[in-house]
Amino acid sequence: MTGPRVTSSEVARRAGVSQSAVSRVFTPGASASQKTVDKVRKAAAELGYRPNSLARAMVSGRSRIIGLVVAYLENHFYPEALEKLSNALQERGYHVLVFLAPNTAAQIDNVVAEILDYQVDGIIAASVAMSSELSALCQAAGVPMVLFNRSQNGPEMSSVTSDNIAGGRKVAEFLLAGGHRRIGYIAGWEGASTQRDREAGFVDRLAEAGVALHARGVGNFQMATAAAATREMFAQDPPDAVFVANDHMAFAVMDVLRSELGLRVPGDVSVVGYDDVPTAAWPAYDMTTVRQPANRMVASTVELLLDEIEGKAAGPRRIEIDGPLIIRGSARVPQGWHS
Repeated sequence: MTGPRVTSSEVARRAGVSQSAVSRVFTPGASASQKTVDKVRKAAAELGYRPNSLARAMVSGRSRIIGLVVAYLENHFYPEALEKLSNALQERGYHVLVFLAPNTAAQIDNVVAEILDYQVDGIIAASVAMSSELSALCQAAGVPMVLFNRSQNGPEMSSVTSDNIAGGRKVAEFLLAGGHRRIGYIAGWEGASTQRDREAGFVDRLAEAGVALHARGVGNFQMATAAAATREMFAQDPPDAVFVANDHMAFAVMDVLRSELGLRVPGDVSVVGYDDVPTAAWPAYDMTTVRQPANRMVASTVELLLDEIEGKAAGPRRIEIDGPLIIRGSARVPQGWHS
C-alpha cells in the first residue's frame, strides 16, 4: 500500500527553506540560487516528492504542455522531426502530448478540439491541413498554433516549411542539365501545400526551358499508391526521368522500376526524391533528393510557437527555409555537377 503524497511544505521544512522557494526550484525558468536548488532537490529525493504539474498549471494558468498533432508516421521524415521537436521543447521546459489524426480536415478539427481540452499552451500541427474554422477556434481559446511542414493560404496561422518551390526548381534544373526531356512527376496528396509547391516549382522551371511534363501520376504520399502510379506511367511511352514528391514514395518507385520492370536506375531512368530521410543514403537506394533542413525547421518552429505563447510575436509568420539538392547515384549527374 502507498502512503499519503508528500507535499511541498514537507520538502520546505526538510530543506529549511520557504514553500515558495520549493515552488521556484520546480518551476522551469524561475530563479533560485544553486544552494537552494541543491537543498530542495536533496530533500525532495529523500522524501520521494514529485511536483504536481497539473496543480501548478491551475494556479499559474500555464500547463507547459504542447499538443503535437500528426497525420501519419510512415514517412521517416516525421518520426525524426517529432523527436527533434520534443527534445527542443523539453529543453525549454515544455512537455509534449502527441495525437495522431487522419489527414482530413473534419477529423483533424475534432482532434485539435480535443487537444484544447487538455489546456495546452500551444499546438504544433505536422503534415496536416487546417480549416479556417479551426484557426478561429484556436484564436478564440488563446492557444497559438504553428504548422510544421505545411502552410495555408490565409494569414491567420504561422507556418514553417522548407522552400518547396525552390526545391522543385532545383530538381528540374538538375534533370534538364542531365539531358532529360521526357520527364515524369509522381505527386503526393494533392491537398497538401508541400505537394502543390514542389510541383509548381518543378513544372514552372521545365516550362521556362520549353519542356512540358511528359507524364504525371498521383501517389498520395503512400508507397502502394506510388507503386501503382509507377506501373501505369511506365506501361507505355515511359519517361526517362521521374521526380517523386517525397522519398517515402520514391523508394517504392525505385523498387518497381528495378525489381518488376527490369529497368536500370539511373541507366534507363533517373529518379529524384524529396526529404533526404536516412534511408535515402542506404546503398540499396543511393537516392538523389532535396534535403529538408529538419534542424533549422524545428528550431524556427519552436521559436515561433514560444514567441506567440509568451506574447512576443507581432503576428503570424510564414518561414520557408532553403534546402540543398543532395546528389547521389539514382539520377544521371550532369557534366560539371558535383555531389
